[in-house]
Amino acid sequence: MKKIILALFVVLMGAGMMSAQKFALVDMEYILRNVPAYEMANEQLNQFSQRWEKEVNELSKEAETMYKNYQSDMVFLTDDQKKKREEEIVAKEKEVTDLRYKYFGPEGELFKKRQSLMKPIQEDVYNAVKAVAEEKGYQTIFDRASSQSIVFASPRIDVSNEVLAKLGYSK
Repeated sequence: MKKIILALFVVLMGAGMMSAQKFALVDMEYILRNVPAYEMANEQLNQFSQRWEKEVNELSKEAETMYKNYQSDMVFLTDDQKKKREEEIVAKEKEVTDLRYKYFGPEGELFKKRQSLMKPIQEDVYNAVKAVAEEKGYQTIFDRASSQSIVFASPRIDVSNEVLAKLGYSK
């Protein structure tokens, strides 16, 4: 009997605690689309990326041209000349690979640029979400854009526009 009363008490306490929690949703994609600084940062990143991709492609074309010339001249070359040309081609291809890694690698220039341009914007959005949560008493705010497990959510619990207003961009 005591076990049943204790179990009932625990269940009722758990239900009471869960009903007291408040949560909300935000749509980070929607918020970021409405922050002009984010759009400008994305445009800058695209420009850097295109410029660096062009540079890598030009170097790659040089290596390709060297290889084609080597193939066409191969019958006229001595073994030493062949070996020298092959080494030059391999060096050029390594240069292309190194440059691509320098710009687009995990710690490359594009990553560093993205960090320097996006981090302040992301921090501002995070601080605005946190401020809305504290003002409204939410314990948790979920991102509906990145959560694939949310099948349906009432628009009443979406605080994206409040976050935008906190950032100074009212909708």
